[in-house]
Amino acid sequence: MNKIVVLLLAATIVNGCSSSKVGTTNTRANTLSNKEKQEGFQLLFDGSTTNGWHTYGYNTAGNAWVVTDGAVGLNMATKSSWPRNESRDLLTNEEYENFHFIYDWKIGTKGNSGVIFLVNEDKVKYRTTYQTGLEMQVIDNNGHPDAKNIKHRAGDLYDLISSSSEPAKPANEWNHAEIILNKGKLDFYLNGVHIINTTMWDDNWKKLVAGSKFKSMPAFSTFKKGKIALQEHGEEVWFRNLKIKRL
Repeated sequence: MNKIVVLLLAATIVNGCSSSKVGTTNTRANTLSNKEKQEGFQLLFDGSTTNGWHTYGYNTAGNAWVVTDGAVGLNMATKSSWPRNESRDLLTNEEYENFHFIYDWKIGTKGNSGVIFLVNEDKVKYRTTYQTGLEMQVIDNNGHPDAKNIKHRAGDLYDLISSSSEPAKPANEWNHAEIILNKGKLDFYLNGVHIINTTMWDDNWKKLVAGSKFKSMPAFSTFKKGKIALQEHGEEVWFRNLKIKRL
């Protein structure tokens, strides 16, 4: 590709073309900018505690998660003591229906995780969050073997739709992501680039689910409101700047 064209494309992304509605800001981590406050965003993570979050099926956050340096991530030092044979995903205390969720994520080398939304937290009926919720994939594209699978790469609507491009940064670097769900219209943004656009619950959606690994999970993606989960996949991952606006 011509060098001039490359520079023009880079400038286009920086200046906001094909970018998110909010995008990355220079606001101090885990705070709301004046613009975000005016638009009605709420902070979901205070940068110091797990207040407002809990482990799937419990009232508080488990020892799998720890807050360090203004980010919440997996506490790999306590991995041997994590509860066995159950979900250790970290969930919001509240449910959301139509929303604009923005967050930053950083994955460790060869790591895998995700953000799962529209989760119905009924531990008796559903052992894991992904039996009901959909996932925006978080993964080291260059290091984790699952990233070799189409629809399992960073930013993908996991096992359903591949992202239209791959603007994910390498492992151990921060990425800025957004999930916008409004009356069935679903959009993903990664590092300012619009990468997923689809409509839920129509005939095409049903075909997507029928052709996925979730076809054997009858409750998958059937709930129109639910909680948001940070996935524990056993590998290093961190999240910060977790903010949401109800639509």
